[in-house]
Amino acid sequence: MSTQSLKSALLNKRMLICIFTGFSSGLPLFILISLLPAWLRSEGVNLKAISAFSLLMVPFTWKFLWAPLFDRYAPPLGRRRGWLLLTQLGLLLTLPLFGYLSPQFDLWSIAYLALAVSFFSASQDIVLDAYRRELLPDPELGLGNAIHVNAYKIAGLVPGSLSLVLADRMPWSEVFVVTALFMLPGLAMTLMIKEPELKAGRPRTLREAVVEPFHEFLTRQGWRYATLVLAFLFFYKLGDSMATALATPFYLDMGFTKTQIGLVAKNAGLWPSVFGGLLGGVWMVRLGINRALWLFGVLQMIAILGFAALAWMGPFTDPGTRELLWLAIVIGIEAFGVGLGTTAFVAFIASTTHPLYTATQFALFTSLMAVPRTFANAATGWLVDGMGWVGFFLLCFGLALPGMLLLIRIAPWHSTPRNITSSDPA
Repeated sequence: MSTQSLKSALLNKRMLICIFTGFSSGLPLFILISLLPAWLRSEGVNLKAISAFSLLMVPFTWKFLWAPLFDRYAPPLGRRRGWLLLTQLGLLLTLPLFGYLSPQFDLWSIAYLALAVSFFSASQDIVLDAYRRELLPDPELGLGNAIHVNAYKIAGLVPGSLSLVLADRMPWSEVFVVTALFMLPGLAMTLMIKEPELKAGRPRTLREAVVEPFHEFLTRQGWRYATLVLAFLFFYKLGDSMATALATPFYLDMGFTKTQIGLVAKNAGLWPSVFGGLLGGVWMVRLGINRALWLFGVLQMIAILGFAALAWMGPFTDPGTRELLWLAIVIGIEAFGVGLGTTAFVAFIASTTHPLYTATQFALFTSLMAVPRTFANAATGWLVDGMGWVGFFLLCFGLALPGMLLLIRIAPWHSTPRNITSSDPA
């Protein structure tokens, strides 16, 4: 891609929309995995109970079960905009309710509410992923997904930074209301965008919407290769996902205050994340998705070792400038490496999706991506209690190896991924 065409791709309206899709997708998820654990920990809930809350992310793992409904049926505003509006309204109404519950007396109610938020968030992701795949032409998949991932990470600064700072200055009930209001830009986007053109039509029956996406994927290159792809989707982000599952409680255990975490730890990852994501999108144009998965995956693994080093140095009794600098460096490296890896990973998923079954296949692939966050992360509290923080992070580093080894079959260095077009048999 030439410099002029790259500039044109970066400045078009589709890239602006990807900013909103990423922010809308990331905000509710980071509330669940960042703000909610910080709230529970600050209210005296133990690590085992907090890590068990990861099981409430199960809708992200099973969202492919109801994704066919989003491919087959269209609400009044359209197949994508209509479902987006319904899921975003659901999030806007449920997120503020956390602040009116007490972790000491309403832990089960909080769990049920978190499950509802998780369902609405996973459903929104189904539609946003399908819309983005239908919006972007193939040459813009890398850049578009890089921008989406960056906006996704930036959304994490609201519950992971601003909300934590506010929590030191106002009641949690007000903190959750303010945080929930950041869903409004995504809702405004839904009302302003147009429905994407149906490049490959849509399933004619519910049975076709349910059965054919799986049949097409399994028969595309054989069930053995399909199994390897699914295994790769599970393992590639496993180590990174587990390492960051208890990030905020880890920083608190290292002696940092909520304000320090909000102002230093979270913001230190902003620009490395943005730079890494955009650089990843540009590099993918030069390298191709396969080579990017190799190179970015290695950097993603190295970033995990930074957490182990910080755990080895801590905990700190009175963190000063030196300790805050180490924290910023570790978070910056993690944000840069993981930003690169996630960009390549999401681009790989998009390139593997058939246009006729966008919502269902994208949901299936991202569900496998979410399995570690849901089930493996639920065990992280027990692992930390048994191994300590240093041993835990070294284990996470080792768990990243299987995904890298699967690249030998899934994304060989000297080949390019097969493009799936509407002309392929379904």
